[in-house]
Amino acid sequence: MLNFIYWPISAVLWFWHKIFAFPFGADSAVSWILAIIFLPFTLRILLFKPMLNQMRSSLKMQKVAPKMQAIREKYKNDQQKMMEETRKVQKEMGVNPVAGCLPVLAQMPVFIGLFHVLRSFNRTGDQAGGLGLSPEENANIPNYIFGVDEVQSFLGAKLFGVPLSAYISMPQEMYAAFPDSESLSRGMIIAVAAPLIVIIVLATHFNARQSVERMNRRRESGKTAAPSNDMAAMQTQMMSKMMMWVMPGTILFTGFIWHIGLLFYMVANNIWTFFQQRYIFAKVDAEEEAEEAAALEAKRATAPKVGQKPKRNKGKGAAKANTVGGATATKTDPANAGNAGAASKPQPGQKPQNDKGGKKKNKNKGKKGGKR
Repeated sequence: MLNFIYWPISAVLWFWHKIFAFPFGADSAVSWILAIIFLPFTLRILLFKPMLNQMRSSLKMQKVAPKMQAIREKYKNDQQKMMEETRKVQKEMGVNPVAGCLPVLAQMPVFIGLFHVLRSFNRTGDQAGGLGLSPEENANIPNYIFGVDEVQSFLGAKLFGVPLSAYISMPQEMYAAFPDSESLSRGMIIAVAAPLIVIIVLATHFNARQSVERMNRRRESGKTAAPSNDMAAMQTQMMSKMMMWVMPGTILFTGFIWHIGLLFYMVANNIWTFFQQRYIFAKVDAEEEAEEAAALEAKRATAPKVGQKPKRNKGKGAAKANTVGGATATKTDPANAGNAGAASKPQPGQKPQNDKGGKKKNKNKGKKGGKR
């Protein structure tokens, strides 16, 4: 049903096994372990750019968190309008929440595919994944891209006497599929698997703690907005606890069904996560500091210097303002100004003087006098 996942996973595993078979030998457990380790490395290299973009997108979403909360409160009774405004803000910020889930979602099919491919090397028994084959039949049936010789090589690959396809809860009758199975015991499997499980649990916890502590530091420094209400704070705290404790606990209590080879996959995946997180966090923080420095420099460039008068606009507007200011700013004696105002006022019962009329009368008188 999921052959579109199983075949590519087996092909990548086959490729790396061929590479490491040259220095270590095709039947060496080292070749198979390195092939399994480089499977998640291959995936994580392909997902590095989406992971970096997801981190940048996450920071943008944190910056607009107050605005998103305001939208939710404003349109809490109109879900359609809330979604429209939310998508509008996300488009303005260049954020795609679906793309941010790609790195996490892409790793799940790989884990499931590798789990199935490794289990399919031993199809004896009647439990889930088993076909009830005899050891002879199982050793002579290909496993996806792996031929019969490679199936037998993987079954014979052992670490401290424990086959890589063995797991703690493996039924006793399935031991017969491995060469020299008489010397294999459950205690030997536990001795190899238990330390790997503990390493995975601790690595998962500290990787999650690294992410949570960085988030807390950003909140304390004001770079990330704190939860807007008690409900949001409770949800954030719950998510942090799930990352640091629930996920490692799940691995601890399910590790007994994981093959030795799959445990190496998880160890390698956690090692890659640790170094990738440190690199991406440092890179994103440096980009954020550079943006803040550029914005501060631009603000300083546009601000007036200390002691410098702000520049006035020159042009028609300034000329007009100067003209009006000049007309109104003529130096006059306040006392004379008051007398002039008083003299211009008409006395009680007296008609106001008309300057224009007076001028016309004077002109007419002048003309009449001239005629005489």
